[in-house]
Amino acid sequence: MAKKSITKRWMVNNLGVVVLALLVIELVVIYAVQSYFYSSAKQYLVSKLNAVTSMLSIHSQDSSSSFSTEMRSLLETFNEKDKIELMAINSKGRVVLTSSGFSPDEDSPMPDYEDAMSAGSGDWTGRLSSGEKILAVSMPISSFNSEYSAVRMVTSLTEIDNAIKGYILATTVIGSLIMLIIISTGLLFAGSIVRPIRQISGIASQFAMGDFSVRIANSSDDEIGELCTAINHMADELSAAEAMKNEFISSVSHELRTPLTAIKGWAETLMVDGGESPETMRKGVGVIVNETERLSQMVEELLDFSRMQNGRFTMQKSNMDILAELGDAVLIYSEKAKRENKTIIYDEPEMLPIVFGDKNRIRQVFINVIDNAIKYSSDGDTITIKAQEKDNRIIVSVKDTGVGIKESDLSKVKTKFYKANHTRRGSGIGLAVADEIMSMHDGTLDITSEGEGKGTTVTITLPAKPVTK
Repeated sequence: MAKKSITKRWMVNNLGVVVLALLVIELVVIYAVQSYFYSSAKQYLVSKLNAVTSMLSIHSQDSSSSFSTEMRSLLETFNEKDKIELMAINSKGRVVLTSSGFSPDEDSPMPDYEDAMSAGSGDWTGRLSSGEKILAVSMPISSFNSEYSAVRMVTSLTEIDNAIKGYILATTVIGSLIMLIIISTGLLFAGSIVRPIRQISGIASQFAMGDFSVRIANSSDDEIGELCTAINHMADELSAAEAMKNEFISSVSHELRTPLTAIKGWAETLMVDGGESPETMRKGVGVIVNETERLSQMVEELLDFSRMQNGRFTMQKSNMDILAELGDAVLIYSEKAKRENKTIIYDEPEMLPIVFGDKNRIRQVFINVIDNAIKYSSDGDTITIKAQEKDNRIIVSVKDTGVGIKESDLSKVKTKFYKANHTRRGSGIGLAVADEIMSMHDGTLDITSEGEGKGTTVTITLPAKPVTK
């Protein structure tokens, strides 16, 4: 299928409309000019003919003079005979006297005379047998004298038509100039749109092939410029996402390989001599169980993330005791913290309002946040957990004295695949899943840190269920 160019479509559609409009305007101007000139010429002839008939009316009332003599004298002394021919028509409808001294052909048409005899006046625009275009006006005078029936004035329209042609030429030149200006500016405008679009199309093709290094040159501040800026920003985000994805794959591969290596190593050890040493058996099984739990947790995070991406991340909400879920999460990690020489301080209130939510998902958030606090802490660090109710909202804070987060990383830590600290284990999607869970509960998950080495505070906020009266 042939490619349709924007420039070609503009030329066909917009320019076609402009050409049609200019043609219509030119035709209207030509008609108006012609009508004006012809009407002016007619009015001039009528005024002259009225003057002649007035003079003939006066002569007809003078009994001492011959009407025929006065008629002849009037035609001979007509002062505009070089432009206008004055004629006298007898009672038989024949031209008998003319101001030029030449009688017209007998077969020359005189529709204006016929109209004058029937309607009191008449005019006619037409061509003589010689091809010359004329304007004729006739008026009856039979009431003045029975020998003559009418007087007639005829003038050539050649000069008027030449003047009209001049206006037509001027109008055509002006229209052509306007057309040329419209075409030039239109092509420049279309080019200013087409060139960036072609550049965008070419660079988008490179994006499609995975090359996010190129950027669109942008020198305009209009909508095209905004589009170029948006696409460049999209390329930055895609490039960052691609880097995070690759880093995520590398990180997950490493995270999977580490427990699998440990499981395989201890399984091989137990196969060789595990049965002979109860201590080796106990230690090996413990490692296998711990590493299997790590793998299971990682797989659950990946499954949750996949469901979240596909829109199948659902909630089973009901009335729940938030303290019970938080207490279970703290209990799960208390022994682990002791083994790693870290201290968990849990400031548990006596009671908190009921929350309407998915208890398993809320516990998952608590587990993820506490696990991160332990993971990013070192020997001797402390994790402080507090829960309270304020303004009908449940606020749970988990504060550690661990490695902390750089200010530049704070806005990204909840982004999928992002890891602020690559020295600690983790897939980089746990906080993204936790943040999504909180959003689905109309809550928030906020992370603050004073900087590297100064610890991190995670604040979880959930709305309490209104008390019904």
